[in-house]
Amino acid sequence: MAKFKLIQNPTFKADVMIPRVGGDPMKVPFEFKYLDRTELAALYADWEDRHKALGLKIEDMDLKEFTAAQIDIQVGQIKSVVVGWGFDEKLTDENIRILVSSIASTPSAVLAAYSEAFSQARLGNS
Repeated sequence: MAKFKLIQNPTFKADVMIPRVGGDPMKVPFEFKYLDRTELAALYADWEDRHKALGLKIEDMDLKEFTAAQIDIQVGQIKSVVVGWGFDEKLTDENIRILVSSIASTPSAVLAAYSEAFSQARLGNS
C-alpha cells in the first residue's frame, strides 16, 4: 500500500511551455514552491491588490511606464513561486527579469503551470 504523508513536499516540479518568437513553444522544467491553501490565498490576494493598484494609476502612465510597472509585478510573481528552472542560465533576479521581459505571454505561461499543478492535485490527476 502506498504511503501518503499529510505534510506536502516544500517544492514540486512541473513543465512549462515557454513561448518563442518564430518557433514552437519549448518545454522547460520548473521547480515551484508549495504553498498551502491559506498561503496560496494570501499570495493571490496580494497579486490582485497589486494589479488593482496598477489599474488605478494607468491613466497617469504612458505605455512604457505601464509596461515597466507590469514587468515589475510579474517579476515579483515569478520570484514568489519559482525556486528552480531548466534554463542554462541560473535563477537570479536579473534572469527572471530577462525571462519576463522576453515575450508578454511568458509570465502567464509560468503562472498558469503553477496554478494548473494545484488544480490537478485538487482533482486527483497528478
